[in-house]
Amino acid sequence: MTFETDAIHAGYGSQYNLYAASVPIYATAAFDMASALHGDELASGEKQGFSYSRVANPTVDILEKRLARLEGGVGAVAVSSGMAAVSYALLCVAEQGGSIISPTNLYGASVDAMETFFPNFGIHTDFAKNINDLDEVESLITPHTRAIFAESVANPSTEITDVEGLASLAHKHGIPLIVDNTVPTPYLFRPIEFGADIVIHSTTKGITGHGNAIGGIIIDAGHFDWTNGRFPQFTQTELVISDERKGKWESFSSAFGKEAFIHRIRTKYLRTLGAVQSPFNAYLQLVGLETLPQRIRQEVDSATAIAAHLQQVPHVTKVFYTGIDEGSQAALRKKYLPHGVGTILSFLVEGSEENVVRILDSVKTFTYIPNIGDAKSLIVNPARITHREVPAEYRDAAGVTDNLIRLSIGLEDVSDLIADLDQAIASAY
Repeated sequence: MTFETDAIHAGYGSQYNLYAASVPIYATAAFDMASALHGDELASGEKQGFSYSRVANPTVDILEKRLARLEGGVGAVAVSSGMAAVSYALLCVAEQGGSIISPTNLYGASVDAMETFFPNFGIHTDFAKNINDLDEVESLITPHTRAIFAESVANPSTEITDVEGLASLAHKHGIPLIVDNTVPTPYLFRPIEFGADIVIHSTTKGITGHGNAIGGIIIDAGHFDWTNGRFPQFTQTELVISDERKGKWESFSSAFGKEAFIHRIRTKYLRTLGAVQSPFNAYLQLVGLETLPQRIRQEVDSATAIAAHLQQVPHVTKVFYTGIDEGSQAALRKKYLPHGVGTILSFLVEGSEENVVRILDSVKTFTYIPNIGDAKSLIVNPARITHREVPAEYRDAAGVTDNLIRLSIGLEDVSDLIADLDQAIASAY
């Protein structure tokens, strides 16, 4: 099936849902396990099914299957937010004192988690100045390194990551590559096709597409060897997936093979820490997914036109959008993202932060919101909002200064958006 068809149909069979044409919302905390034997098999993991919605729910399950198909993975776990997806994925690989290699040009909360929060649990991050400098990244790899993490397209700079190069380097050293693919969505880019092992999304953004549901997802490519010696958490026996009475002891690797990671996310993280995706939010995300290709196509066209226009606007000193870059990122764009880099862009303006505030307060069609990927066009000042918790050194390196404005382009007519930006910028000077 094509992407457009899978976005509407993948993972759902009406014959298993009373022939409902749309995915039903299973608003129930628990499910009748029918018999003691079936309940025991569900609890031990011998059979897949539904018993309690903290672990699995049919509406959420369809979202997981659909996004796993769209990204080319073997399985997925939906969670309650994008940051839950980031945190669960990184903590799961780096347990027991591991470290992560990452760039600093990430979403602010991701940087804050790795810089100030994860170290409280014995997990540290080695930040690379340039994640595409493979020599620099390799110099950071130690026996304690458990993963390389990056965004496929950085927020807000839109810099493109060399996923295939990083994947090859990671696998050379027996560690996985984890990619946050939120900005381009799987419609524009599929990291697994270039060697990524784990893909995560804030489904709040382009996947939902209407700013009405919070969610996240972790998708497993299913090709990483978790038994290579760096990851004892996958080879130690676990009571939760074993049958103590029968003397049958399993580890996640012995029980699930190459799918050990995604099963461990569900059993040890979702089940225990409980950042559960609600069935209603999953339903809204499924509805959003149905129009993902059409939305992204129009939004990318508009973002490209706006980025080109802003280059000619007085008081705009620089535009950050690799969709029109013909410099160092052009080759990566042509290789990985030939149909567009996404729907966000940012730009620097002259003057002081007061000019930025005037622009923000003068727009009429854009909405001042820290989200991205909405059908509505959004505007924000990252240094004060989305990247406020990022250390100044990292903000400056990523170009996130007080004079930076980020746009997320929606579905309004592009001429209206350009006119709104023109009048707001003019009125600020």
